[in-house]
Amino acid sequence: MSRIARRFAALKQEGRGALMPFLEAYDPDPATSMAILRGMPGAGADLIEIGMPFSDPMADGPTVQLAGQRALKAGATMAGTLAMVRDFREEDQDTPIILMGYLNPIISYGPERFCVDAAASGVDGLIVVDMPPEESQDVQPFAMAQGLDMIRLVAPTTDAARLPSVLKNSSGFIYYVAITGVTGTRSATGDALRAAIPLVRQHTDLPIAIGFGVRTPEQAAEAAKIADGAVVASALIDKLASTLDSEGRATPGTVRAVLDDVRALAEAVKA
Repeated sequence: MSRIARRFAALKQEGRGALMPFLEAYDPDPATSMAILRGMPGAGADLIEIGMPFSDPMADGPTVQLAGQRALKAGATMAGTLAMVRDFREEDQDTPIILMGYLNPIISYGPERFCVDAAASGVDGLIVVDMPPEESQDVQPFAMAQGLDMIRLVAPTTDAARLPSVLKNSSGFIYYVAITGVTGTRSATGDALRAAIPLVRQHTDLPIAIGFGVRTPEQAAEAAKIADGAVVASALIDKLASTLDSEGRATPGTVRAVLDDVRALAEAVKA
């Protein structure tokens, strides 16, 4: 059983959903990003998503785009992102880590090499935003060979005819994109989610996590109750950005501010 499957099974026994906070690797610098990553489990993160910085993140709104720009300016590379996970694994062997990003950097790195190195570093799953199932042949076989979960995105526009092909060879969990559009721009209503999630469950036994537009503790709690988990990204990046100085550098309160927000989200989800 993978770390992701074990974590969701344990949470199901507890009778609650998962909190999955997101951070962009190297945002705003390697040391600050690493400190936030190391602090997330203690603040209540059940799983963690790490963004792989890319210059053209087509699904991301301004908040995540700016995070990626700061990260690239700070020297982010794919090798550096994987090194963060290796360093994290020296202290934490239990918290699942999911890398989320785009196909271009993976192709540039080399798909087979990427999957081998990701698994060796302690990565558990991959979300490749712009890789539909029909074009997954460059990554999927290597990921499966290394035991990496391939986590698929399901959108409000994914109909019943399309779902089986989207979910084919999926593992870990399903990422339900709560809104049409880019990240961090608006939020889905609880009524819309309560109508949508059962339709997805008809086609899969995998856990479902809701992302894109989950910002507040209340929204995270509702999403984790309707589905099996809540992903929070833009709100945490906004908090990080609000603590930076005029030149975009971390301040003494940056790490604590982000982790305090993770803690508030976790308390809401657990309640």
